[in-house]
Amino acid sequence: MLSPLEETLLAVMMIVIMLGMGSSLTFKDFRLSLRSPQAVAVGFASQYLLMPLIAFLLARLLGLTGPQTVGLVLIGCMPGGTTSNIFAYFSKSLLSLSIIMTVCSTLAAIIMVPLLMEFYTSGVDDSLRIPPGEVIALLFVLLIPTLLGMWLRRKNANIGAVIELIGSLIGVFVIVFLVVTWAPRNWQLLLDTPWQVFFAVILVGLIGFAFGYVFARVLRLAPQKARTVSLETGIQNGPLAALIVTIAFSGELQQLVLLMPVLYSLFIVLNSTVVTLFYRRLTRREETARDQAKIEPN
Repeated sequence: MLSPLEETLLAVMMIVIMLGMGSSLTFKDFRLSLRSPQAVAVGFASQYLLMPLIAFLLARLLGLTGPQTVGLVLIGCMPGGTTSNIFAYFSKSLLSLSIIMTVCSTLAAIIMVPLLMEFYTSGVDDSLRIPPGEVIALLFVLLIPTLLGMWLRRKNANIGAVIELIGSLIGVFVIVFLVVTWAPRNWQLLLDTPWQVFFAVILVGLIGFAFGYVFARVLRLAPQKARTVSLETGIQNGPLAALIVTIAFSGELQQLVLLMPVLYSLFIVLNSTVVTLFYRRLTRREETARDQAKIEPN
């Protein structure tokens, strides 16, 4: 369970993250994305069709408990986070596409997250149900700093760029913060946690990467765009999931549900690092092949 101070810091940091995400875009970017909406649509479908289903099936196959199932499904229903933008940059994927997909999935979350959570957790005990009204209220509040960030970027590009950088870095910091402050106090809980839980939080991200890429390629997106969709699909907004849990639950139940987003946030950084290095190598290989094709004689 998070302490009151940690809950407050998590909420404040989420506001800064959303402000930074908004600062990464201008209203013109949305107009440009409408000229080639296929990649954004594929990413949206991967986010809200594939990931919740993957999380639900994993929970069933691994026999997770009610609180663990709710925590894992909540992760699957989350929009993309700013962390995916960082890894998209380092993997030499399309950063602009990653940012647009993150913002679009976040804007849609106010409708999609409550609907998906109601659908996939309809069979659990009522004490484990996350009230849709609380989710909607939280996401609506978080839209305000996002829109404010976009307005700041429009008014002053330099200020917007600084806020964007700060927001992205804090996205990673929040994950480290959750792990460093929460894990030492709950080491016994971690020791008692069955292997199925670790398996679930690791696999939900890895399967998301794989399915996101395959899905995009089946729909004939270029490899670089497919890799961007892959990262956006596998990297969910773990800190947002943790914040929802702290608002919806309390006491021991909060601790049991919170275990899933905290562990996911830890392992997704490790998994994303490996996937990013692999994707970066693929991108360099493609760039080298294109350069060689330009200089080879006809």
